[in-house]
Amino acid sequence: MKKLFDDLSYKISKQTTKQYSTSFSLGILALSPKIRNSIYAIYGYVRLADEIVDSFHDFDRSALLARFKEQTNQALEEKISLNPILQCFQETVHNYKIDLQLINQFLNSMEMDLQKIDYNSDLYKQYILGSAEVVGLMCLYIFVDGNKQQYEALKPSAMKLGSAFQKVNFLRDLKDDYQVLGRTYFPNVDITSFDNSVKEHIENDIQQEFREALEGIKNLPSSARFGVYLAYRYYISLFRKIKRTPAKKIINQRIRISNGRKFSLMMSSYVQYKISYL
Repeated sequence: MKKLFDDLSYKISKQTTKQYSTSFSLGILALSPKIRNSIYAIYGYVRLADEIVDSFHDFDRSALLARFKEQTNQALEEKISLNPILQCFQETVHNYKIDLQLINQFLNSMEMDLQKIDYNSDLYKQYILGSAEVVGLMCLYIFVDGNKQQYEALKPSAMKLGSAFQKVNFLRDLKDDYQVLGRTYFPNVDITSFDNSVKEHIENDIQQEFREALEGIKNLPSSARFGVYLAYRYYISLFRKIKRTPAKKIINQRIRISNGRKFSLMMSSYVQYKISYL
């Protein structure tokens, strides 16, 4: 009978992914069916932590995150949780022997979001490592299915992809992060004087990370390659739209890609994927 609960747990993580992210939902659909549930489990877990620090402003977020961290450790130790998202997450962690240090680094970055931090270069790198790069590495454990040599070879590019995604998110969400949440992630950047030259400097960094990440995508196992490439194409499209948008508009408007455009990207990416034999 436990299988019913396990199946429900994965369905809840899947629905969480669909509810919060059209782009990642499409990317996961392009993965091999045998690994989709595990990636839903990863996304559902990190999304829940994000919600605690980003959305629950009428509650004691520090207490909620501390409890979430405690429940995570308990679920990992006992190999079961009554929280469906934690249940399928712990099962995925154990099934693929994901390094627990990656989870700790992720939770540490979530704790950073509860503080008012003036980010310098070191803190910026620390935050991106925990909030994005380690999430890419958790997924990589699933993609390589225990192949340690392949994991080590693809690890740098997986981290670059996670970092590029996160930095694009920072630019996309600049308005809400600053005006609503009171956060500024980019080091040594005064948002009140954010201009095109500052924006271009950030974009050059992101562009280089995307270049390095693509080389890793080409070497992913076939079960994961197209799904990750699709997510890459979506973010590249968003990134190009951001690059075309003046700095003053970025800080006053959230840049989006329409769902219609996302589906169009999915089709064109599939054709390009097949033609180029990525």
